[in-house]
Amino acid sequence: MRRPMHRTALLPLALAPALLLGTVQASSFTVGLAFDLGGRNDQGFNQAALEGAKRAIAATGGEVQIFEPQKLEEVGRGIPRLTALGAKVVIGVGASNNAAITEAAAKNPDARFVTVGYLPKGPNTVGLRFREQEGAFLAGYLAGKQSATGRIGFIGAAPVESLARSRVGFETGVKFACPACQIKSVYVSTTNQGFNNPAVARQLAAKLLADGTDIIYSAAGASTLGVIEQIKAQPCLKAANLPAGVKFGSDNFKNVPWSAAEQDACAGDSRPTFFIGVDTNKNALGDFDRNPATLNHGLTSMVTRIDNAVYTVIKDVAEGRPWRSGDRSFGLSNGGIALAMDQYNKALIPAPLQANLKKIEELIVNGTVKVPAN
Repeated sequence: MRRPMHRTALLPLALAPALLLGTVQASSFTVGLAFDLGGRNDQGFNQAALEGAKRAIAATGGEVQIFEPQKLEEVGRGIPRLTALGAKVVIGVGASNNAAITEAAAKNPDARFVTVGYLPKGPNTVGLRFREQEGAFLAGYLAGKQSATGRIGFIGAAPVESLARSRVGFETGVKFACPACQIKSVYVSTTNQGFNNPAVARQLAAKLLADGTDIIYSAAGASTLGVIEQIKAQPCLKAANLPAGVKFGSDNFKNVPWSAAEQDACAGDSRPTFFIGVDTNKNALGDFDRNPATLNHGLTSMVTRIDNAVYTVIKDVAEGRPWRSGDRSFGLSNGGIALAMDQYNKALIPAPLQANLKKIEELIVNGTVKVPAN
């Protein structure tokens, strides 16, 4: 049952009639999940957090109540409302929910409060934070090795802390692989509105492609769909249209088959364009002809396993494990970050390059390569 609250809603997502550990009725264990802008299908933090919450509830019983803001000023308002419902665990996604999480935690010491991506305050709070810079470094290294023009782009939703880590890690990885490469980094907005504005993201992508950029790392939540749409509309760069001073170097994808439509559209001296997704695995979104055997335009995705982190913290509370407050950090060393390799991009990353990526990952994990976060 949907109950409108201005333009937002609190919605029960799942209910299991089983007992929890044989003592607590499922309906008495409620998880509250407050989204950031972009909604539950943002292909980013919101969607991953929801997947983790659903998986935890399926394992323990109970229900998830969600709060879905439609405007920036509504973000954060869901935290006290979810708390008032008696949620045992209240989770806020993103920086805009963090202050509300800290405030609600101080007023409700018997509940547990979590911010995804940021660190709240209080003994009953946890910040699920991710070393995005580690995965972004690997993605940048891959982009630096595979770019045909030496021009690479970064599109972020907004200059918030987690995306700043991604930007710095990506830029550093590109330069590690290709010191001569040029990187242009832009943001959709100065506020969290940038997570849900695919039209502006598409415009930014068009400008980058016009400048000779052939690979774009998009850390922009739901706005990434605009980047992908632009690459779908412009699946290649043509030599005749390159700006002054830009020439094709490598032709790393010459042996990967193209669809008939793209062969026609990209006839002559051309190179394919690619996006790199973030947070969830977006590789399949680059399969424009729905044929994994032909060239895919999702080079890879830097996957943040928010789902695993959310699943773990909910399950810990549901099963009565000791609470550990503070910063819980996830990266390459503990399965919190990974590059997506699957049927869609395996032809784009040859075995020697995959081996190099694995070696670099090991160097990051053991501390030999230190990736800056700012």
